[in-house]
Amino acid sequence: FLQGFCTNNVKQLQPGTGCEAFLTNLQGKTLGFVFVYCYGESLVLETIAGETEALTNHLDRYIIQEDVVLHDRTHAWHQWLIAGEQVTELLEKELNTPVPEQELQHVETQLRSIPISIRNVPWSRYPCYAINGQQEQASAIEQILTSMGFQSCVSEAAEICRIEAGFPQYQQDITDSNLPQEINRNDRAISFTKGCYLGQETVARIVALGHVNKLLTGLALPPGPLPTAGMVIKRDGTEAACVTSSIYSPGLERPLAMAYVRREASTPGTILDGAEVVSLPLD
Repeated sequence: FLQGFCTNNVKQLQPGTGCEAFLTNLQGKTLGFVFVYCYGESLVLETIAGETEALTNHLDRYIIQEDVVLHDRTHAWHQWLIAGEQVTELLEKELNTPVPEQELQHVETQLRSIPISIRNVPWSRYPCYAINGQQEQASAIEQILTSMGFQSCVSEAAEICRIEAGFPQYQQDITDSNLPQEINRNDRAISFTKGCYLGQETVARIVALGHVNKLLTGLALPPGPLPTAGMVIKRDGTEAACVTSSIYSPGLERPLAMAYVRREASTPGTILDGAEVVSLPLD
């Protein structure tokens, strides 16, 4: 069922693996950006908070005779994002077992007898994992993570990790006005060989034409105030980029933004009115 409504080839997933995907409408516009995790008897779709109802309603509208049931697990699970240069070592020492090595691989294990799921996620340029547990165990899990040496952080720190990793967020960097190829994650989220799905005609037409007119990429800006979402950056007097999100990057020691940049100006190293196009994630 899901294969017919998203851009990636979810039928090839095996239990313990996952992929990124865009959910598209009939016009090929992006209705959602999800991780798809494959379990033995189910698929788990994970997206930004607040989008569950919209995506569930979209998919439910097309369930006619298929043996498909949608469950909202938002309030049943609690999730922690842990990242850093030593995070893999800390986890494996505590669990006494390897953690997932490949992006979006996931394992079910126990943290001091508490069942958890560990998912390898691309939300940081450093090793990064999502720890999922049942809501009623949240307090106990958090205490254990703290005792292992993990420290809680403010949302601004998580945003720095996200943008330095070049990971887009729906409703911030992606909206339902975007075509999937504009988001610039073709190799991660789009299969160009899978069978028919809702919106595929538009995606295939773009391939036939050769390109989209803008791409989501990184922009390193001169020292100074952070650019705001919607800020336009020009090149030779013509609009060349539009900022979607920004942070002060410790890695670059200057402001870093994600922005939709005109395709002809999107090569890393290109200068746009003092801003430099950069590849994300940062090295």
